[in-house]
This record gives sequence, C-alpha cells and structure tokens, in this order.
Amino acid sequence: MRRTHLVVTVAAVGLLATACAGRPAPATEVAAPGAVAAAATTSAGPSPSSPSSSGPTPSPLASVGRGEGTVSVVAIDGYAEWGGVDPKVKWVGTFEKETGCKVSLRYYDPRQEERPGDFPPSSFDVISATPEVGGRLMDEGKAAPLNTGLLDGYDKIPKRLRTLPSVTRDEQVYGVPYVWATNEILYDAGKVSPDGPESLFTDEGPVMLRDRPLSLADAALVLKAQGTDVGEDIKDPFDLTDAQLDAAAELFTSGDDGRRVFWRDPVEVVQGFATGSVRLAQATPYHLDVLRRGNKQVRALTERPVTGWADAWMMSAEAPHPSCAYKWLDFTMSADVQRKVSAWMGLAPANPEGCTGAARRICADYRVGTSQAFRGVYFAVRPKDYDKWVERWSRVVS
Repeated sequence: MRRTHLVVTVAAVGLLATACAGRPAPATEVAAPGAVAAAATTSAGPSPSSPSSSGPTPSPLASVGRGEGTVSVVAIDGYAEWGGVDPKVKWVGTFEKETGCKVSLRYYDPRQEERPGDFPPSSFDVISATPEVGGRLMDEGKAAPLNTGLLDGYDKIPKRLRTLPSVTRDEQVYGVPYVWATNEILYDAGKVSPDGPESLFTDEGPVMLRDRPLSLADAALVLKAQGTDVGEDIKDPFDLTDAQLDAAAELFTSGDDGRRVFWRDPVEVVQGFATGSVRLAQATPYHLDVLRRGNKQVRALTERPVTGWADAWMMSAEAPHPSCAYKWLDFTMSADVQRKVSAWMGLAPANPEGCTGAARRICADYRVGTSQAFRGVYFAVRPKDYDKWVERWSRVVS
C-alpha cells in the first residue's frame, strides 16, 4: 500500500513535490482488504446496487456502553494515522488511550479498489467512505443507521454536510462527515486565459482531468451553463438521463485525445504545473495553494456552481463492537482530529472547530465557517445508475 501526501518546499529552485514511500510496520494491525475478504480488492467496475437480502435495516444503537475493548477500522489511506509515515502525524494511539478500544486498522484505496462493500459486514465496525462507496453500502444494507444523539460532536458539523444525500437515506443518518472538498479549474496564467469552465474541454491542452466516473458531473455543469437542448433540463449534475450522460462523456472526448491526461494521484497535478507540462487541470483549492507557495503562475476560475464531495465515517450493519464504533465516530469529529486530518490531507474539516494551527490555511482555502463555503456547490452522491457512469467513463479513458 502506498499513500500520497503533497510535501512542498519553497526554495530558490522553486517547487518540490514528492510522494511518500510505503508504510513501515505499524503497532496496530494493518492488512490489505483481501486479507480479510478475498473479494475486497476487486478492481473498479460496475457493481450491483440492489438492497441487501440479509434482512431488515437494523435499528440505531440505543446507548453506548463502556466498550468492547477493540474496534475494526477500514480507512482510506491517510484518514487514520498512527505515526507510521510521519511520527508527528498520529491520532489512533490517542483514541486507544482515551477509550480503551484497541484499533485493528486496514486500508483501502478508493481510486483503485472501489468495492470495499465486499467486506463482510461482520468483519469491520467502521469505514471511511467516499460518496460512491457510502452509497453502495447503504444500497446493499451494509451500513447501519446512526443514533446521532449518542454523538457529542455531531451538532458541531454544519447542517449542509449532515444532511447530504451521500450520508442520509429515508430520513435516517448513515454517515458522519469527516472531510470535504470542491473541484476547481486551475490554469497556467502565463500560457492561457480561459473563457470559462468549458475551456477545460475546448483548450488545445495539455489538460489534466481527474480519473473518476463522477467527473462526468463537471461536464454536466458545463452543458447546463451552455443551455443547450440536452443541458437546459439538468437540475442536478449527479442525476442525469442517458442522453445527458452521453453528452457529458462526449465533452471529454471532443478534443485531441493526446492532449488530455487523466490523473489519479494529486501530486501529478502539482508536478504538471510545476514542470510547465500542463495548461489547465481539474483540481482542488489546496492544489492552488501549494502551487502559489511554489511561486507558480497558476490561478483558478472563480465561477460557480462547482462540484464537491464529502467523505464520511459509516458503521457496519453488523458491527461486532458497536460501542467502540460509536466512540470512534465521536472521536473523529473532535477538533483535534479534524485539525490533524485536514492539515495532513489538504481537505476541509467537517468540524469548523478544527480550523486551528496547521489547518488554518486549509480552512481559508475552502472558506470553512463562512457563508461562502458551500455556496454554489453540488456535493457528490452515488448516482442511482452508477454502473452506467462507470461504463461511460471507461469509454472516455480507454
């Protein structure tokens, strides 16, 4: 398993961006998903979204006990740090000391393994889920509804994030928002002056595009802004008809294929602008901050609406250690953890109280705690016909 963290050094030579190497052996148990469930590391592709046949939806936990002494955590790389990559970046050990719940920690990479839902629900307690993953867990009945009254820090999260469709279903809450971000269009001001978001698809390039099926929603916003026959009826860029989905995919393939580059690792965007090998890119506010600190002439289009996403912690419908699971959910909302994960990942904390210390700059990038933070943002949700999005996207990148 490898993780990527942008490390920036501003010096006379300009910008240096590197990716961290593999993890040394941790104190807590770390295993690849396949070590527990053979199917857990299935490569990305269409996945079923029918409800689970395992039984009715479980009832939310009524009360939290002293704890079972252990908790099984499945995390996106970087979302649960114990100090193995950087001794200064850790919060898992703090949780263990405060709660008495020993953490069994496993990682998955949603960019390469989009089927962590294949974990048997009884094999884990909590999981950090992207909108795509969380939507699947809810669809298949593998996520448990939460009793938010048992979570002391829940009300500190803005209502906009708490009520997102990616963490709620049928008036039930299934996820606790952890970090969030927005997608922006960055451009090299020394090489191009884009007219608007459509330039991402019309510019001569090179252009870097995020390799993710939900990137089709960004194209849908362009269609909506253009007011064409197919675009004028778009209400939500994550809820598209077949014709709208086809039109969005066509935008990605409308130019010279050789001038379109698809990125998965965030450091690729930094390297692209730092070396002058890219003119425009789908990126985040943190990318822009990193590049500006490296004295690069990179700017962002300020037009909204834009797309965004929020990753959340969810609890398994068959969590073997529910009390420790709730303690973990509450712990991840604390200002201390929120500050650390935000500064480590370059993502906005769900809890604005985390906007201190090293996270203060990140919060400024995302306007956390202001009325502008969520203005004009369409947050991602797993589309009902996600398999069609995956199929269209496979055509784009093939």
